[in-house]
Amino acid sequence: MTKLIDEFRRSWQGNSPPASLFSVSFAVFCLILATSARWGLAQIRPDVFFTPYFPAVFFATAVGGSRIGIGTAVASGLLGVTINFSAAVADSARLALLLIFWVVCVLTIWGVEHYRTIVAQQREFSKRLIEEEEYRILVVEELQHRLKNKASTIHAVLHQVLQDQPHIWDRIDHRIRALTATDDLIAKVDGSGCDIKDLLRSELGPYGHVRFNLNGDPLFLPAKLAVSLALIFHELATNAGKYGAFSSSRGLLQVSWTLSEDRLSVTWDETEGPAIESVGEAGFGTRLLQSALRAFDGKSDVSFLKTGVHCTMQCRIPAN
Repeated sequence: MTKLIDEFRRSWQGNSPPASLFSVSFAVFCLILATSARWGLAQIRPDVFFTPYFPAVFFATAVGGSRIGIGTAVASGLLGVTINFSAAVADSARLALLLIFWVVCVLTIWGVEHYRTIVAQQREFSKRLIEEEEYRILVVEELQHRLKNKASTIHAVLHQVLQDQPHIWDRIDHRIRALTATDDLIAKVDGSGCDIKDLLRSELGPYGHVRFNLNGDPLFLPAKLAVSLALIFHELATNAGKYGAFSSSRGLLQVSWTLSEDRLSVTWDETEGPAIESVGEAGFGTRLLQSALRAFDGKSDVSFLKTGVHCTMQCRIPAN
């Protein structure tokens, strides 16, 4: 019984064609039920000859296919003409109803087969998409693995070359580490991005969680924007550790963000840090702050106040 139910389910869903014996048996079963229903209706109205057979044709076609459906339609028409549950005889009116019945059956069979064809195509498309998605995940994981290895190799080579020039190495080292840390964070969320709080905690955590405060609602960032903001946050945090709030025992940092439609505004506000008396020429970090958000129709403005560094960032969050 379980085997018959499974075969019926597979054939009904169009996963596999049923056995010929099963299809014929199911069609005969449908005809018996339809004839029984016709007999019951004949107790109320004896001139109902073909209507009960429509469901039989439909279900026989849905399970067994067009050939079984055509055979069921022909058998239904013959049963409607030859079997009488009253004193009525087959006349021209019944033959006209027979022709109408067969026309409707042809349309029904065509509709069921057309639907089955569409479903089969959609199932095939879904299967191919699943296979391509699995392959994409495999390729992305391999690329992430190779990217991590390359980043480690580049880091090691640069350290070897610049070990006698610590001032240059110090400027490069933390930026490579920031990129690697951000890539790892994004990879954990399937390469689609990460939450801005996770990004900030990953960057600011080494300075101590009591040294900073984050204000804003949960906000998921697309991968490319997350990388750009990670570079900016890392540059600001590095400067805060060297010259700003994190270089002072009393220094504090507050990062706030708001979202208006698709525009993101982030405020980086340092307090209780040492006063910055003079600002040198624009270096790599300054140029990074000025250009990192241009791709997102955004900008960064840095102000060196007596209370500490104040930076505002504005950009557009791209659609996923």
